[in-house]
Amino acid sequence: FQVKSENKKTIWSTEEVPEGSEFDDTWDPREKPEYEISFKQHVGTEDVFFGMTGKDPSTACCEDIVIKIKLPETKYSDITLDIQDKVLDLRTPKKKLLLHLPYPVNSKEGRARFLYEEEILEVTLRLSRKLDFINFS
Repeated sequence: FQVKSENKKTIWSTEEVPEGSEFDDTWDPREKPEYEISFKQHVGTEDVFFGMTGKDPSTACCEDIVIKIKLPETKYSDITLDIQDKVLDLRTPKKKLLLHLPYPVNSKEGRARFLYEEEILEVTLRLSRKLDFINFS
């Protein structure tokens, strides 16, 4: 097994390093918050009553990913959120979450809202998928 690289002293190539690994910090003492991932699809009457678009309840037909993160005793102004194509990085004074997303997302399209009563940050991101026979919308 031989790895081709520009520099003979390198032990791995840049393709071997997963995206988002630069955020990994094993020495950070902050705890990881609880979170929940769900998927959301946009369904119209043509889907519900007639099944015209061929969508089914699987994640393959979903357009958005929704991540709900529990952040007790946190103010909205204390939250730092960074979204990349496959990584969500959230940091507060007491919590830290580095989440490798199950599907690539469009990091430019998305929204986050903080639900004060529940102390939950809800992040909705648009999935970035290639169009195929399932994802044709």
